[in-house]
Amino acid sequence: MDDFLLQTNEITKDFKNIRAVDHIDLKLKKGEIYGLIGRNGAGKTTLLRMLAGLAQPTEGSYSLLGLSGKKIARLRDRVGVLIEAPGLFCSMTAMQNMKVKAMALGLKEDDYLKQLLDSVGLSSTDKRPVGDYSLGMKQRLGIAMALVGHPDLLLLDEPINGLDPEGIIEIRKLLDKLSEEQNITILISSHILEELSKTATRFGIINRGRLISEFTREELFSECRQFMEVRTEDMGSASTLIEGMGIRDYKIVDKTTIKIYERLDETGSVISELEKNGVKVISVDMGRRSLEEYYISLVDQDDRVTAGR
Repeated sequence: MDDFLLQTNEITKDFKNIRAVDHIDLKLKKGEIYGLIGRNGAGKTTLLRMLAGLAQPTEGSYSLLGLSGKKIARLRDRVGVLIEAPGLFCSMTAMQNMKVKAMALGLKEDDYLKQLLDSVGLSSTDKRPVGDYSLGMKQRLGIAMALVGHPDLLLLDEPINGLDPEGIIEIRKLLDKLSEEQNITILISSHILEELSKTATRFGIINRGRLISEFTREELFSECRQFMEVRTEDMGSASTLIEGMGIRDYKIVDKTTIKIYERLDETGSVISELEKNGVKVISVDMGRRSLEEYYISLVDQDDRVTAGR
């Protein structure tokens, strides 16, 4: 039996002449944190809205805990949602907002609600109306409200928006705790890969409504590791010599550039070996591809392919 909590099957959403989500297949395992990365307008929010039951797919389908179609309605209280701005009663306190959400789900657990507020750095005794809260405080309250009802799945759209660095760290710790201790599955969207990489265990890149790449955290950091960049006009001889040195982890970037990912503490001896065998080295640099550079390279490549069709 599959252990996927959520699956989509070519889920698609059209708005008149615009295809916002284009035949996406997605599978989320129970307890994992899946980061959905994409620039603004890529289709992240539209996808989450469909999964939350706030919009109907134009084509395709999805299943939750093995149920699909109209049967999913009976599972809506097992999905916590924070999409776009949190829906708050601005004249009420944070605790009053939490109680309204709890009542809608048939719950009367004040101590539990207080714990949720504490977990996101808010006080259950704060008497201020939430209309006076900062954007970051409202985001925290939105996450706390999404957790009411002990959900199996959390759908979070840009949840760190407006948070200060301390708040971002608190929310990151909270999401890690929910995943590890309560086995809650979390689908979180963002356009900031650097921050999301500290939380998510698996990632999907969405561009122009399509899921163009998926990878694990380990695969992501493998792509963004440190390297030695050697430039030479004799690439054929250089690659042969590098192979002869026992170096296998390298990549030929173009006609003059090669990146080496091992023996980085032996840069001098590697270069000396090349030049001793007649390979003129133009330049040597040490570098590391940033996470954002990797993300941009995937999106740019997809844009070029799309433009060429």
